[in-house]
Amino acid sequence: MNGNFKSLVLTYKTAPVAVRELVSLNEVGVKQLLKFVREFTTASDVLVVSTCNRTEIYYNSENDYSTEIFSGLSLIKGLAIDLAPYFQKLSDKDAVQHLFEVSIGLDAQVVGDLQISGQVKNAYQWTADENMAGPFLHRLMHTIFFANKRVVQETSFRDGAASISYAAKELAEDVTTGYRDPKVLVVGVGEIGQDVCLNLQESSFKNVTVLNRTTDKAEKLATKCGFKFGGLENLLAEIQHADVIVSSVSGESPLITKELLKQVNIISHKFFIDLSMPRSVEATLEEIPGVIVYNLDDIQEKTNETVERRKASIPMVQAIIAQAITDFEDWSREMVVSPTIQKLKQTLEQIRKEEIARFLKNAKPEEAEKLEEMSRSLMQKILKYPVLQLKAACKRGEAESLTEVLHDLFNLERVEEKKH
Repeated sequence: MNGNFKSLVLTYKTAPVAVRELVSLNEVGVKQLLKFVREFTTASDVLVVSTCNRTEIYYNSENDYSTEIFSGLSLIKGLAIDLAPYFQKLSDKDAVQHLFEVSIGLDAQVVGDLQISGQVKNAYQWTADENMAGPFLHRLMHTIFFANKRVVQETSFRDGAASISYAAKELAEDVTTGYRDPKVLVVGVGEIGQDVCLNLQESSFKNVTVLNRTTDKAEKLATKCGFKFGGLENLLAEIQHADVIVSSVSGESPLITKELLKQVNIISHKFFIDLSMPRSVEATLEEIPGVIVYNLDDIQEKTNETVERRKASIPMVQAIIAQAITDFEDWSREMVVSPTIQKLKQTLEQIRKEEIARFLKNAKPEEAEKLEEMSRSLMQKILKYPVLQLKAACKRGEAESLTEVLHDLFNLERVEEKKH
């Protein structure tokens, strides 16, 4: 590995939600930060991953640009706080290892998080959009994507729902199988309600309404997700139209009661998913024909089984990551000798062309063709062993000495001289 890959890491482990919200970046913000880094530093291979649980900046440089990056982030977000205490600095293999663990879900708040791999892919796409990715980052990201594919195919690490909000989304999909354009109502936009909406945004549901006591908060979340919104004064009317009602409202007494539901004309079924504690959906609702209530215990049981299954897969996931990093390190080390290999090829090609030119003056066309073919084949065979030895030396950490020998033996520096 080149030893210059670095990362600045802020996660749910290093910063409270209030700080995570302050530094969180959408696509526009990420691209603004990428442009800032390009303008005010010489860093390459820049990747910015920003979700509700983390904001992380990766870059390739001999220099430490954390001060400049924090300045850019503060400028974009209009912050007046010192960000440094909330960010952890990683470099070289530690930075690579961390990016693998983030992308695959090992470092997620909910182990095996399904969303994070898509979020990392988006971050990579935004980097590519801004032409900020070089060979190092391209190779690293595709190595990560391949490892992620192996994790999905070879382990149980991504099976099932491991978060309450994701489990709620899966349950809503299960109970509405066969429904045409099912309608979902989300009541409450606290942390769980927000997560439910973000999961629904990634689902097949197209008809979702968000209600909250403070309409402004419902509007902000609904606009972000492309949903409809309203205040709790619309609760009765929205329950009437919904097939699934997901409630995560805090309060001392249930918001959705049997008495309230008596005013609703239930034609087929209504499914209530109560994610609140204390409960916001009265348990006696199930006494009404056509009403089915799922509470937090029902959901938690499903997620607990999934989490245990995922945890059991962690050693297999770690083994896949370790193998992928070893392969990437081999490639990274070979990149160091790539210029030498290219110079050697150019040197031998020049010799071949000069010698062929001498013999082709009086040669017939068919003889010229055979000489060309034979000389190219001979050059490839001569090249084969030095290249193999160079790559083997890379793995042993001895590439530098062999590179010097090849430069001396074949006078490779003259290739550069001829170019200039």
